[in-house]
Amino acid sequence: MGSIIEQIRDMTIQGKNNRVVELVNQALAENVGVHEILQDGLIAAMGIVGDQFNDHKIYVPEMLIAARAMQAGLKIVKPHLAGEEIKGLATIVLGTVKGDMHDIGKNLVGMMLEGAGCVVIDLGVDVSVEQFIEAVRQYNPQFLCLSALLTTTMPGMGSMIHKLEDLGLRDTVKVLVGGAPVTQKFADEIGADGYADNASSAVDQVKALLKVEYINVLDEINV
Repeated sequence: MGSIIEQIRDMTIQGKNNRVVELVNQALAENVGVHEILQDGLIAAMGIVGDQFNDHKIYVPEMLIAARAMQAGLKIVKPHLAGEEIKGLATIVLGTVKGDMHDIGKNLVGMMLEGAGCVVIDLGVDVSVEQFIEAVRQYNPQFLCLSALLTTTMPGMGSMIHKLEDLGLRDTVKVLVGGAPVTQKFADEIGADGYADNASSAVDQVKALLKVEYINVLDEINV
């Protein structure tokens, strides 16, 4: 049997909700650092899950089970983070566009992003352009993730980007789009910054765009 952090990581990967909760509580009782539990246990587990999914070793059901176990552990950890300054990988506003009530894919994307260390503000389903704009202004996120499962609601993604442009907010946030009918071609046509065809690739897209942004900042400093 490995260390308690290793056990948290392994049980999260296996999707053992109750065991993850027990182990996280035990770790806290033993004064294991909250950040160690979060980073080396829960977040590390979801990184492994993402890699396994990309390698076709597991599939969406297994990823969802692991993500739910991570969420169970995260609920225990979050109160212990209260009052501390927590710098996440990125702040992300997420939602399904107006007229679309589908949320399973969106929920998995949100859990995987949170499992990667992002701060996720999930606006839910049937979200209007105005609600997205309000959230962008309120939370100042690095990313706005738009989901659609119906071809009839996909145009709402383009409308969202146009509204950001009209309000002078387009350069403040990167827009990622996804959902069953969404394609890279469509994302390019509406001017999105990225496209993800599954929850794991959404995490990869965020990390890739953050890296590009970091490199661009370094280039500006070196000028």
